[in-house]
Amino acid sequence: MPDIMRLIQKDLSEPYSIYTYRYFIHNWPMLCFLAMYGEKCVGAIVCKLDVHKKVVRRGYIAMLAVDEKYRQEKIGSNLVMKAIAAMVADGADEVVLETEITNEPALRLYENLGFVRDKRLFRYYLNGVDALRLKLWLR
Repeated sequence: MPDIMRLIQKDLSEPYSIYTYRYFIHNWPMLCFLAMYGEKCVGAIVCKLDVHKKVVRRGYIAMLAVDEKYRQEKIGSNLVMKAIAAMVADGADEVVLETEITNEPALRLYENLGFVRDKRLFRYYLNGVDALRLKLWLR
């Protein structure tokens, strides 16, 4: 848990409490992955999968972070693909996430994996920045 929190608090603009991390990791441990370099955690993805509007099994990528020293090595892409594969194995129909509209590296990463821009969410983050909801249809 401390490794995940360290990575995510450094890179993401939202201040998550320990309870947020516990919620995801306790309920969907099979959708939370770490990238390790020796004994050091250099990447983490935290996700969930539940039913949306009583019809669609929707995966959700809540958090993704990679240590800045290890970026450009496909760690983020590999974590996302691993999470998506686990969601597909559990019957997901789609995967969604939000990212800051100004986060070009994240947008590029997700769009290269097939996600499309679904909706703009105005002043979504506490810092006042808009978000883009991205979606990947699996079925």
